[in-house]
Order: sequence, then C-alpha cells, then structure tokens
Amino acid sequence: MITESNKVINLNAKKEDRVLDFSDFQKQSIKFDIDKLQEAYNQIVKIKKFEDAGVTHFGAISLTQIPGDPDSIKGNKARGIFWTKPNKTGKEVVRDQAIDESSYSEFVKDYENTYFKEVHDILSKKYKLGRMRILLKEPRSTLSWHRDPEPRLHIPIITNPGCIMVIDNVAKHMPADGSVWITNNTKYHNAFNGGEENRIHLVACVLDYKFN
Repeated sequence: MITESNKVINLNAKKEDRVLDFSDFQKQSIKFDIDKLQEAYNQIVKIKKFEDAGVTHFGAISLTQIPGDPDSIKGNKARGIFWTKPNKTGKEVVRDQAIDESSYSEFVKDYENTYFKEVHDILSKKYKLGRMRILLKEPRSTLSWHRDPEPRLHIPIITNPGCIMVIDNVAKHMPADGSVWITNNTKYHNAFNGGEENRIHLVACVLDYKFN
C-alpha cells in the first residue's frame, strides 16, 4: 500500500481499482474543543428531542432557522431535498422540496448559551452557511444512497470506528477530535453506523465551497 497526499494506491488491486481518491473528504485548518462540543450536545438534549423528519434511525436538531420562523425547522424541513436511486432500475428520483439554505441565518435562541453558538459564529465568518443541525445516526443503521444540493461541513461529536461515510466508492471514518471536515455531498454518498452507540455530528450546509 502506497500513500501520497489524499490518495491511497493499493498495488494488490486490479489496475482500474488501485487508486482511491479521498479528495471528496477535505479536512479544514480550523479545530474546536471536543470536550466543549460534547458538553454543549449534552446541554441541548436535556431540553430538546431529536426530530426523525420521516427517516428511520435518523434524528435532527436544528440550530439555525429562518429569522422569526420556528416552523422553518419542523418536519421534513429538518431534512431537506435530496435525490436517490431507490430501486433496481437505477432511475434517479427527487425527495421533498427545495429549501432556501441562505435564509437560515438566525441561531435558535434556546441554544444561544451553548458552545455551538460560538462555533456557528466562527464558522459563519469563514464560510457561507445554510442550515446547521445536530444529526443523529442510530446504531447498526444506514442512510439511503443519495446526493444533496451542496457540500456539507461535518464536526463529529460522538462516533465509533464503525461509523463510516462513503462517497462514490471511497469510504472514510472521521474521528471525534474537534476537527472540521467538508464532504462532497453533491456526489452520491451514504453514511452508516456499524457501532453500538449513537453517532452524533454537527452538520452545516456550505453554500460557497467548491471541490475541484
């Protein structure tokens, strides 16, 4: 196995399968305090339950909303539009309606006394953000194979070695160490939790980030 930059070359694989390109997982230079992130998460779940948004083994708590509009984070708006290939035909279908991500500019007042407010303010100066949410993936579960309208910023808060994200045919685990990742969710991807505890990520839509 030869590693160079963000590519892994497996010399034991067939020639066409030798190079795994990890450029769709981009670690950022910024980093946050993982202990404070976990403390903030524990603060919030004491006062707010996850909304399933119609997805099995999934939950979301929205940290930002459309100003003055608490309904903007309820129901399927906690999930948002995506495209998927649900059956053997391979035909792509759309789920839900488009959301104006740029309008989600107000941090939810109930959570302003948590570390997430500081995280949001710092990230907002560096990136143009849409919705920011705490996302739950329950143990031994997976998302659908789908693509989203924009890249996503991930900060793992609670994870385990069995939590893997797959983009195209490349799989990667992102550790809960305060690091910030941006993933190319405009490609077909999936996330699964193969562990026996919840996977918790802070996730934000990023509206001005370009992948090569």
